[in-house]
Amino acid sequence: MTLVANFEAGSSSNTPETVLVHGGTFQMGDTRDEGNNVHQREKPVHTVILTYDFLIGKYEVTFDQFDVYCEAAGINEPSDAEWGRGQRPVINVNWDQAVAYCNWLSEQEGLQPAYDSNHYEDLLDKNGEVTTDITQVEGYRLPTEAEWEYAARGGHEDITNGVEANDYKYVGSNTVDEVAWYRYNSSTTQEVGQKLPNELGLYDMSGNVWEWCHDQFEDYSAGTHTNPIGVGSSYRIKRGGSWYGHEVYAVDMFCRVAYRGYSDSYGSHMGFRIAKTVVK
Repeated sequence: MTLVANFEAGSSSNTPETVLVHGGTFQMGDTRDEGNNVHQREKPVHTVILTYDFLIGKYEVTFDQFDVYCEAAGINEPSDAEWGRGQRPVINVNWDQAVAYCNWLSEQEGLQPAYDSNHYEDLLDKNGEVTTDITQVEGYRLPTEAEWEYAARGGHEDITNGVEANDYKYVGSNTVDEVAWYRYNSSTTQEVGQKLPNELGLYDMSGNVWEWCHDQFEDYSAGTHTNPIGVGSSYRIKRGGSWYGHEVYAVDMFCRVAYRGYSDSYGSHMGFRIAKTVVK
């Protein structure tokens, strides 16, 4: 089984490279207490325990990678909005299309797909049985919201015994322009991997394109949560912000580590990165 593929930004590899993230405990939500720049759905701050290791995409999935899937599956390639394909993050993909790609990627590596292919609503364990235990899901999938935020915060490279060393405002920096393509420095998507990475070596988790997560949206609750997967509504979580920002809000608000978006639609601002449980 291949745990780390050999994609590098600017190369032509068709398999996304992943970074290993060791499980741990962290504080999820508005840990910086940022006042008016915070949405109520980022509260309350609560403890999350991830009891397992996982892989997460070093970069957002690119057009080069997704187009190979489209050709193999005999489906239409998504529009690039006339900005170009190649190493730009794939856009105009809905949640179902993103998880279908994950299932296809699993099949290419001889892994049990993570999602029931009938409706993509159920997770499947390594034996193909429906499960809610993310630790038993063998195939590629979308990151859970908790995995996404833990990795964005630097994971095991920045968090020790639940204490975060940096607690950056954005993913890897307190200066948005260092790590993100957003409304003030771009009017389109950009090729992945051009901004600075975070502590784990992950790129573009702030800005460029919003990233689909596995979870359905639900409000946070206090207490300690172990391996959460988010089941609550028909809306799917999106994280990280994008090149596009709404003028009503501070344009960098959505690029913050803690910001939570949700959607049932897609467009030129939506993409994704992959994840995978390290099943023992």
